[in-house]
Amino acid sequence: MSRPVKRSFTIAGHRTSISLEAAFWDALKAVAAAERTPVARLIGRIDAARGASGLSSAVRVWVLQHYREIARSRGS
Repeated sequence: MSRPVKRSFTIAGHRTSISLEAAFWDALKAVAAAERTPVARLIGRIDAARGASGLSSAVRVWVLQHYREIARSRGS
């Protein structure tokens, strides 16, 4: 397993950074590419819906839920 990599983004007009393992960055980039949206915009959507949890944790959970929904829709 890889060590978390920190990246910075501007979300809702403020700078923030999140740390994710390479597998989560890869998954997030793949979803953003499939949706033809920038990674920062996708993170902004996750940020807007996250509630009180930390942003890095919210992104990890969002990625997991995203791929679970895909698996469920394929009958897995």
